[in-house]
Amino acid sequence: MNVAEAVATRRSVRAFLDTPVPLETIKRVLDQARMAPSGCNYQPWEAIVLTGAPLKALQDRLSVSERDDPPEYDFSAPSAIDPKYHARLSVLGRHLYGSMGSGRGEKDNREAFARANMVSFGAPVLLLCHFPKAMKEAQWSDTGMWLQTIMLLLRGEGLDSCAQEYMGVYGRSIKDHLGLSDGTLLFCGIAIGHRDPASPANNFERERVPLDENIRFEGF
Repeated sequence: MNVAEAVATRRSVRAFLDTPVPLETIKRVLDQARMAPSGCNYQPWEAIVLTGAPLKALQDRLSVSERDDPPEYDFSAPSAIDPKYHARLSVLGRHLYGSMGSGRGEKDNREAFARANMVSFGAPVLLLCHFPKAMKEAQWSDTGMWLQTIMLLLRGEGLDSCAQEYMGVYGRSIKDHLGLSDGTLLFCGIAIGHRDPASPANNFERERVPLDENIRFEGF
């Protein structure tokens, strides 16, 4: 698989098979991802990767934990932005929940699906990304590029993923469970495994805006 194919076939997978993922594969991907862009060479990203009994123990902890109030950070979109961004979110919601036959008014079904984040949609591996709270916006950006590099490399290995900002909602519980200090920010998770090809949640059409809606070219 070349880079363009990896980009085109990467998607947020929300239903995984229980097929194990070898440690050697995860290590190979993370070793290659070390070369992701890093301003000032800070390499701010850190992670803990769980599978098997340790992953189950964390999921059991989350099932009885309260959401952080306030959360580690607010990953929701600001209210005072151009309505076009909210429209894009609505498109995603319509396709995602529509693929599963869940209408806007079916609150219980949607809440149950959201809580499936706690078990990473059945993925056998979970990477939990964290870094020191002292890091600023530039280092957050570097970490995002590292995470994207990981997800594309996973596609090259025939694997799938789902980036889970949702894990930040339980940041304090996760940090306490894993022995991370209060000076650490729990940024997100990445669910890793093989997609369930039969799940509607993995097969709805994804939409992106046309290139000229976001990009302007000059001097060509």
